[in-house]
Amino acid sequence: MRVLVCPTAFKESMTAAEVTGVVTAGVLEAIPDATVVRMPVSDGGPGLIDSIAAAAGGQLRAHQVHGPLGEPAAARSLWVSPTDVVLETADACGLHLVPSATRDPMRADTRGVGELVAACLEQGATDITMGLGGSATVDGGTGLARQLGYRFLGPDGSDLPSGGGGLAKLARIELGRPLPGGLRVTAIADVHAPLGGPDGAARRFGPQKGAGPDEVELLEAGLVRLGRRLRDDLGQDVAHLDGAGAAGGLGAGCVAFLGARLVSGSSWVLERVGFDGELAAADLVVTGEGTWDATSRLGKVTAEVLRRARAANVPAILVCGRVTGAPPPGVRVVCGGGVWLEPEDAARLVAEALG
Repeated sequence: MRVLVCPTAFKESMTAAEVTGVVTAGVLEAIPDATVVRMPVSDGGPGLIDSIAAAAGGQLRAHQVHGPLGEPAAARSLWVSPTDVVLETADACGLHLVPSATRDPMRADTRGVGELVAACLEQGATDITMGLGGSATVDGGTGLARQLGYRFLGPDGSDLPSGGGGLAKLARIELGRPLPGGLRVTAIADVHAPLGGPDGAARRFGPQKGAGPDEVELLEAGLVRLGRRLRDDLGQDVAHLDGAGAAGGLGAGCVAFLGARLVSGSSWVLERVGFDGELAAADLVVTGEGTWDATSRLGKVTAEVLRRARAANVPAILVCGRVTGAPPPGVRVVCGGGVWLEPEDAARLVAEALG
């Protein structure tokens, strides 16, 4: 039996590589003679570097940057060639960097993402792929832009405070420094969300980042205002792009401030790691994420894996710590019942499901 094990990271719990390892252990406990193909995947959020490193190799480098609330953070870059680099923006602005009691999307910003991009440019990068997802921020990428020299001014001409909380007062954007010639940036979004609206960065994802109802509406007003100023001041009409709302609006920011090409993370990653070829040879697919919920169908990689498995008539198992929405029909669910899954628990649940 050939089993394709292809989970993504369990947010704030296990990396994609770690989940792949424990699920593999569970499969082999239940089916000792199985041939297991390990393929950690990502939709642009945490796990992207694991996915690309497993498929293509590369050199990891470490960078010290500022986290979403200004604290020191250790970020990584994966160099698949001397000029081609892959980044996870969550390393610099991720939700996992902020304890739940101190989360503050009104102040959190993407300054560290700008620092990470700048460090890679200094080291010779000309082709940058940025994974968007798992952020603690709702600042529309303005923290990143400030590191490139952009200014975000209020009605009195003074600089607005960092974070998304003050963007509703944005009156004007001043241009930053020119980017290096020949730079190519690809931003891969973990969701199809636009910048604003019911499925946008604030209303759909703000509450999971710590925003209360009033704060959600302030953040929404700020992102709508930012979208208008990007259009009027920079000629960048990005608010309605699929993925513009990824990572708290960083998708829109990457297009406007870096000239990025914005693409679906799930499709980009699955093509890069050769998923369809392995799926064609598989007898069973096992995928998973920390929580399966309403956002899973907005472009998340687990939903795309399950869609492709169903189209290929390959049975699939979904491993999650919590399920709050209906999974696709015909999918067997292995669930931790809402508890934080430890590695041994995940392995045991998979083994029991296959036993």
